[in-house]
Amino acid sequence: MRPHPILMVHGAFCGGWVFEAFAEPFRAAGHAVFTPDLPGHEPGAPAAAVAGLSMRDYASATARAAAALPAPPVLLGHSLGGLVSLLAASKVKTAGLILLAPSAPWGVSGSTMEEAVSAVALYALGPYWTQAIQPDYATFHHFGVDRLARPERRAAFERMRPESGRALFETLNWWLDPFMTTMVHPARINAPILAVAGERDVIHHATTVRETARRLGARAEVLPGMSHWLPGEPGWRRLADLCLEWMAEATAATA
Repeated sequence: MRPHPILMVHGAFCGGWVFEAFAEPFRAAGHAVFTPDLPGHEPGAPAAAVAGLSMRDYASATARAAAALPAPPVLLGHSLGGLVSLLAASKVKTAGLILLAPSAPWGVSGSTMEEAVSAVALYALGPYWTQAIQPDYATFHHFGVDRLARPERRAAFERMRPESGRALFETLNWWLDPFMTTMVHPARINAPILAVAGERDVIHHATTVRETARRLGARAEVLPGMSHWLPGEPGWRRLADLCLEWMAEATAATA
């Protein structure tokens, strides 16, 4: 397999640190791996730095980072970063897309009660789309890192950043967004796509991820026993191997 640059895109409330361990097998296989922070998510950034930022801002920043690399990269995005990667791939040439527990694009409805609740819970904050939303430990524990030991959960939570309420609104309440910000046009993405779900993920359920994959014409995989924190929970090395195997097959077919 010819090495490709890999641009890893983190999810909501996070940063490039999510991939600190996960990136290592890819580097060991000869790939140059980049794990930038999305705008406003840099360590030490003011809490209000993300207020008002759109998914378009995240996608544009990711597309610029991809275009600056010496060759078209594989975009690997987790959760909200999966949707950011899809939007960026409509703007820039890529060698492939790997979507780990991706947030669904415009038009794909959730398939579980938890997904429905997450779409309306933020309204308790008022006009949350204007705000920088602070991370909540109970939500993070229940929906994100339920398979991590408590010390690991706490350590990850301490590194989390505020998130753009606007970006969350555009993703979670896409049917109310008159600009259809998270609409993805598969015809504009000229690259193979792998979508991976955790069998136990309740926030981006495997059924929803499969529907996203179907609409994109992507390959879908469901990992038994895994939940939402795919790049960092037990079993992540098996996931990394799956991604590397897929890359070898998919990029060889398009070379």
